[in-house]
Amino acid sequence: MKAALFDYTLPAELIASHPAKRRDGSRLIVVDPESGQITHSRMEDLASHLPPGSLLVANDTRVIPARLRARRPTGGAVEVLFVRPVDGDERSCRWTALARANKPLKVGDPIDLGGGIGARVERKFERGQVDLVVDRAQIELRDHLEMHGEVPLPPYIKRAPVIEDRERYQTVYARHDGSVAAPTAGLHFTPELIDAVGEVGCEVCYVTLHVGPGTFRPITAENLEDHEMDEEYFSISTSTAATVNDGIVRCRPIIAVGTTVVRTLEGSFARSGRLEESDGFTRIFISPPFEFRVVKGLLTNFHLPRSTLLCLVSALAGRELVMAAYEEAVSRRYRFYSYGDAMLILPRKK
Repeated sequence: MKAALFDYTLPAELIASHPAKRRDGSRLIVVDPESGQITHSRMEDLASHLPPGSLLVANDTRVIPARLRARRPTGGAVEVLFVRPVDGDERSCRWTALARANKPLKVGDPIDLGGGIGARVERKFERGQVDLVVDRAQIELRDHLEMHGEVPLPPYIKRAPVIEDRERYQTVYARHDGSVAAPTAGLHFTPELIDAVGEVGCEVCYVTLHVGPGTFRPITAENLEDHEMDEEYFSISTSTAATVNDGIVRCRPIIAVGTTVVRTLEGSFARSGRLEESDGFTRIFISPPFEFRVVKGLLTNFHLPRSTLLCLVSALAGRELVMAAYEEAVSRRYRFYSYGDAMLILPRKK
């Protein structure tokens, strides 16, 4: 399938650079793949649109303030975005990062991270990715990032992060450190909205997927099958696996809160034909046609043109219907991307 099929034109002024005043104050476009109907609502009314007995699965990853303004020993500026520990060990001093400097970094180059913490380039990869050896334990680096790091806002938000972003570019149920981008569908939830979902007989459980910078990388290949996904870490608990497996057996409408949850559930299920307690890395790329074995519905934000996320949404609801919904959202001046409005794709009844 051609990547150009997932292109569209978006006026720059529709890119949301700040969050809505209230988390649940965003607009909500509701898409019904069965009837082809597109309707308009508000996030605060989400519960009224959910099928009875729905099981919502959300991503409880936490965004770390991973962008750091560093220096070479000569004083030259280096911007470092810490992505994840190389080996996943909490005591590790080796990190995969994206580094940007006026003069390209070389293997062996030292970097001053401030606060008495230094690093050295151990390996170089494509697109500015490096492995760094940090001269302090990871736990100390994490503390340093919390104190001095910046919230890694997406590249299409053309402003510096502010104090508000520390709270608003984070879900209210974030628990596990590790993302460099928010699972944005979850940004709309408040404790009250979660309670409202429960009051209509629906349930919420959680998985973890640490979102990497590749989420913003467009598909540059002409054909979708030539695109290579970046790997991202995921974790599924015993309780969530049991809840989802029971939901599958009982034919409950399982609705993913965000594309990261879809990738976690479908990627894990494909390994053994059921969900199991597990953790590891996934590179799953979901695009049309795709047989969904777990997820039946999806709450999601609007995504970049030619993005893997837009391909995933199209695989669930159908490309033509999704692109029609995007066209209507543009015409009605919806707010797009991370801090923007939301879309609910309803499960098919059959």
